[in-house]
Amino acid sequence: MENKLKKVDLIFCKTCQDDIEVVRKALQRNPDEIINEIIDSGLKGRGGAGFPTGLKWKFARAQQSDIKYVVCNADEGEPGTFKDREILDVVLTTVLAGMAIFAYCIGAKEGYIYLRAEYNFMLNKLNATVEEFNKKLKDLGLSFEIQIRSGAGAYVCGEESALFESIEGKRGEPRNKPPFPTVVGLFGKPTVINNVETFVYTAMINHLGAARFKELGTQDSRGSKVFSISGDTPKAGIYELELGMTVEDFVKEFGDGDTKAVQVGGASGHCVPRKKFENTIIGFEGIPTGGSMMLFNSSRSMYNVLKDYLEFFTEESCGQCTPCRVGCQQLLKGIEAVKRGERPASYLEELKKLAQSMRIAAKCGLGQSVANPFISIVDNFKEEIIY
Repeated sequence: MENKLKKVDLIFCKTCQDDIEVVRKALQRNPDEIINEIIDSGLKGRGGAGFPTGLKWKFARAQQSDIKYVVCNADEGEPGTFKDREILDVVLTTVLAGMAIFAYCIGAKEGYIYLRAEYNFMLNKLNATVEEFNKKLKDLGLSFEIQIRSGAGAYVCGEESALFESIEGKRGEPRNKPPFPTVVGLFGKPTVINNVETFVYTAMINHLGAARFKELGTQDSRGSKVFSISGDTPKAGIYELELGMTVEDFVKEFGDGDTKAVQVGGASGHCVPRKKFENTIIGFEGIPTGGSMMLFNSSRSMYNVLKDYLEFFTEESCGQCTPCRVGCQQLLKGIEAVKRGERPASYLEELKKLAQSMRIAAKCGLGQSVANPFISIVDNFKEEIIY
């Protein structure tokens, strides 16, 4: 069967040859025209949640406030994800251009890049580029300045409101919603937060037009996506691929000939078994992903994989809400008890109910997403947990 996977090269080929020129041309357009083009492009947030980017911008523009903020989420803490580091290293000015264009659209004067603590080795280089770009924006007459803030290594600060708390100098804990960030965000002001990759695509859509972007992907998943590919694969690395491919197409290209499972979306994503490769789409009409794709072959114990994920979530839970704080611990203790034979196999069904409750009751995406790997691995690899 023909492999329908399509590699593309929009981001790293530097399509936007002069990113400050892209901003200059955007300043000559009406902000509503820019936002409508982003809406028309069908671009959805590349962090994994998939909220329509143009609508988020539109909501922020509609807010009446003298102070608004633009925030770039570069807290790439999802296990198995490492593509934003490459984007920041190779095409940082395109990220900055996307932030500047949005700032123009809503009248924001300040922007922040929240950088993952583990990427602080890049800080001097990034700061130098940001400082130079800020000067160019000033020369254009755009009153907008970007700063970088470093995190402290907390996974939960990838959640947008916990990220705001961290920038404000507080403990990184998620806030209650609503209100949403476009109404009450950073320092209590209307804020738009997008991830690194999303800002790159907004700059490219401004440069190339929405029609070019819509040539790629599907009706529900427009455009391309940068993937971090790791695990049992001879082609580990960073690739930009068209959205809408099946896991089967993906495995044909990146598998080692013995792939039994693909974890789509990192530790918080879904585990797809071999029997579902052909009918599972990687995209918003199937399984969306922030970019992590981990392949496992027959030599891997899926019990050990699940146990590693649960240990990670137990460690990284901020402890603020009971469903996540206690739930992660109980799921971990539960599968260990089943593995040791202290609990019957039927106990896994009770644990699945707990995971489902966490999906509904947990305060933020950390606790809510634990059910994704837990249920998908238990349902498809139950025999590896029992025996």
